[in-house]
Formats: sequence, structure tokens, C-alpha cells
Amino acid sequence: MRIFLKTEEEIQLMREANQLVGKTLAELFRHIKPGATTLQLDRIAEEFIRDHGATPAFLNFPNPYGNPFPASICTSVNDCVVHGIPSSDRFLKDGDIISIDCGTILNGFCGDSAYTFCVGEVSEEIRKLLRTTKDSLYKAIETATAGKKVGDIGYTVQTHCEAEGYGIVRELTGHGIGKDMHEDPSIPNYGRRGNGTTLKNGMCIAIEPMVTMGDHKIGLMPDKWSIVTLDHKPAAHFEHTIVVRYGKSEILSSFEEIERLEGEIY
Repeated sequence: MRIFLKTEEEIQLMREANQLVGKTLAELFRHIKPGATTLQLDRIAEEFIRDHGATPAFLNFPNPYGNPFPASICTSVNDCVVHGIPSSDRFLKDGDIISIDCGTILNGFCGDSAYTFCVGEVSEEIRKLLRTTKDSLYKAIETATAGKKVGDIGYTVQTHCEAEGYGIVRELTGHGIGKDMHEDPSIPNYGRRGNGTTLKNGMCIAIEPMVTMGDHKIGLMPDKWSIVTLDHKPAAHFEHTIVVRYGKSEILSSFEEIERLEGEIY
């Protein structure tokens, strides 16, 4: 395992890349409505990212099956947990939820964040899933300080979400991040307190709870990217990139503009 601690100069570059992701997600929120296609959202995201001097980190990103990701964002609707491929055939409907995972490369460093949006009027049952998942992310960030263990992060997410009866996806994790999108260590959303890699000041990690309404079991679609729940119940996904600090870690990405536009939706 190779973990790269970041200098303050590198952290500033990471901050800029991640703030752009937050701005991109907020721009996409303005276009998320019934009748929009996920491919339209992808085109808006790519143009926005490039107009701000960055490149989409996900475009042509490889997977183990030799299928480069064909788009700039992941658009995962309802029972799709992550890695949904944008399509001109996928129209958003009233009552849907859509997780958008977005990455940028700016000045040689990566930004990575995800947010699950409501499309039109969404049931209170699903809003609770989103609210719980988002809350678990912030509780995990509070836990993720220098001297703690990776298992402490997973334990925090798992106990918060399972207490509400939700499932925690096991096969997919958060990750270290820097010049490469995925660096060591992996950051699972389940675990035992006091176990795993020690968090150190200057580590940059992406924490991303992936939480299901029903069973946690997942499957891979024929496109070799899209991950769906086997019971086809909805899933939520929220992600922040942070830098580990002593006492209180710093969030490098941002939901602030999204939440300002969204209002008190949860």
C-alpha cells in the first residue's frame, strides 16, 4: 500500500479541483427535472468542466473489463447504485432520484464528489433514505481525523444507516485521491472501530456512503459499468473529498451551492 500525504500547496490544488466539482453538480441541479435525459446532463457537465479549464476525470476511465467509461459523469437512477452511463433514452420522471458522481482533473489533481438529487416530487420514504445517507457522510467526516482508523469511518456509516433498516453496499468503497482518482487506502462503508489503516494528517480521501432501501446485494449490468440493487429498491450515494487533519478534518468539495438552490428538501 502506498499512501501519499499532501503538502499544503497540493491540498490547495485539490481544493480547487473539488470546488469545481461542487459547482458542476450545482449547475446540473438547475437542469434536473422530469423529461430531461441523462445524456443531456452529461453534455452540460462536460461543457461546464472544460469551460473552467479542467478535464472530466471519468471520461475514458478504464475498468477491469476493458470498457472505458464513455461519459463525463455517472448518472445512477433509482435502483442504480453507482456508475450509471448517461443515455439519450433515459428520461427522468417525476418521483425519480438520480445520483450524479462527478470528477475533474485541474492543475494535475483530481476532484471527486457525488450527490443524490430528487426529480420533482419524491416520496417521504425515499427522502428519508437520502437524508440518512447524507447524514452518515457528515458523521463519517467528523470521525475521520488524524490518529483514527479507516474502520472507524466504516463503523460510523454502517451503524447510522443500519439503525434505520438500510443496507450498506460491501463491494464498493471510498478511496484515497490525489494526482490519481483512486489511491490507497480503500475506505469501506462498514467496519469495526479501531481496525484498518491509521489516518494521518495530510491524507486526502473520498468518503462515499452507498446505501440501499432494501438488501445490500448488488449486481453488474451487461454494460459492465452500471451497478444495481438485486431487489431493485432505490439506493442513495453521497460523496465528499476531504483532507485529514488533527481535531477536525476539512471538506475540500462542497454541497453549499446545491443546498442553497435546493432549499430544505430533506
